[in-house]
Amino acid sequence: PVATTTAGTWQDPAVHARRWWILAVLCISLFVIVLDNTILNVALPTLVRDLDASNSQLQWIVDSYTLVFAGLLLTAGSLGDKFGRRGALQLGLVIFGAGSVMSAMSGSPGNLIATRALMGIGGAFIMPATLSILTNVFPPKERGRAIGIWAGVSGLAVLGPLVGGFLLDHFYWGSVFFINVPVVLFGLIVDYFLIPTSKDPSAPRLDPVGAIFSIIGLASLLYGIIEAPDKGWTDASIMGAFAIAIVALVSFAYWEMRSDHPMLDINFFKNPRFTAASAGIMFVFFAMFGSTFLLTQYFQLVLGYSPLQTGIRMVPWAAVMVIVAPSSSRLVQRFGTKAVVTAGLISVSTALFALSMLTTNSTYLGDVLWRLCLMAFGMGLTMAPATESIMGSLPLGKAGVGSAMNDTTRQVGGAFGVAIIGSVLSSIYSHQILDSPAVAALPASAQHLAGSSLGGALNVEGSIGGAPGRALAQAAQEAFVAGMHSGLRVGAAAALIGAVIAVIWLPAHASGVSPSAAPPRVDAGVGSADGLAVDPVDA
Repeated sequence: PVATTTAGTWQDPAVHARRWWILAVLCISLFVIVLDNTILNVALPTLVRDLDASNSQLQWIVDSYTLVFAGLLLTAGSLGDKFGRRGALQLGLVIFGAGSVMSAMSGSPGNLIATRALMGIGGAFIMPATLSILTNVFPPKERGRAIGIWAGVSGLAVLGPLVGGFLLDHFYWGSVFFINVPVVLFGLIVDYFLIPTSKDPSAPRLDPVGAIFSIIGLASLLYGIIEAPDKGWTDASIMGAFAIAIVALVSFAYWEMRSDHPMLDINFFKNPRFTAASAGIMFVFFAMFGSTFLLTQYFQLVLGYSPLQTGIRMVPWAAVMVIVAPSSSRLVQRFGTKAVVTAGLISVSTALFALSMLTTNSTYLGDVLWRLCLMAFGMGLTMAPATESIMGSLPLGKAGVGSAMNDTTRQVGGAFGVAIIGSVLSSIYSHQILDSPAVAALPASAQHLAGSSLGGALNVEGSIGGAPGRALAQAAQEAFVAGMHSGLRVGAAAALIGAVIAVIWLPAHASGVSPSAAPPRVDAGVGSADGLAVDPVDA
């Protein structure tokens, strides 16, 4: 027989005793997901050689994962709340692991695009499950610190080039996928014995209409963002994608407001803590993904580092974030969420503006390192308190949906950051390089290649050589840096907007979860389905 109680799982002595082990397992599961966002980038040249992939296929090998992942997050989080979060995590690990093996064994770009999309399905179940389980396992007083550790791990995506570069130096390109397999197997085994199963017993029946609207809306939005830099923001297909996204997301909101069993209660957005924290997460990931998109190219194509050397130089960024994010909960207790998140976003904005003053002659130790660390410091201050504000403003029974909302804002913000900042870079680079005397004397085909990207210009340099090649390389690097300056300042402005939102709308302290939410059941047994009580106090 299954014993039930209205207490939260953190009040069960067996769960409480192993809570930090549970967190470790959740962070390992999370790490493999966030790493997969960036680890593949360094393998793209190899895929061109081994799979004969075109530029368009390369883009979709990367983006099929992101598109499916972000599009399914809300639906996957809702299913986890209803049917069980541990089950959602294990299902996600199985799908992700199978997709990883199939990706590593792909023999064509088309197969790899499809298997990467399968990995995205797995990731959509894994990521919200990790945060929702964490929220329900830790007591209120420790939850902020636990979320800080989770947020620090989620920022380790910047280590992707380091891990990918190391694997490519020693193994074939499929190793960037095979590395996921032992992590998945470890997670499946340990999850079963450590993690209590949990769900929202008061969860309404399934909302297939809302799920369809959310998937169509988010997928169309991400498609438009991803494709816009290449096709142009006014291209008919891009405008059509954004139109579909607007119609679907407005329909989603309308349906959820009128439904008696909504997947996402739109009333959550009336809570300024939830809405302002979501905006803060979106803006910080806009800045993070957009800036890393520029800086990894700057390191390799301007400063001349290899992919592995570039990854090594991102380690201090990751280290600062891992240290600062868990410590931010103590600052929140002393100064309040508003002050900490605002200070973090201002630090990010300041660092991005400082990075926008780098030149082609800047050095890593003297010019880049302190700016990177300042940005990581600000992101560490922002991510954990903002994430805790999102999760703490909802009943624990809705932890899956809350986690999915947090993850969706991250993905959408990051995609917008790469697309918008990348478009700014491309526009300024192309205009400046095509006006350069070093390009004017080139054949039309070489001019087109040099104007497409800095990498293209360096390829042309290699083919023409001599003084003309050196002049072209210098002009291209200067044009890239000019575009990078403007792109980073766009990121700085976005982070500053996030700081203003935090100052105006983000409460300094939690006001508590609505007491009207029905208390879920809980089964403290590890092998059986259970619910989790509503926490009456926000951490």
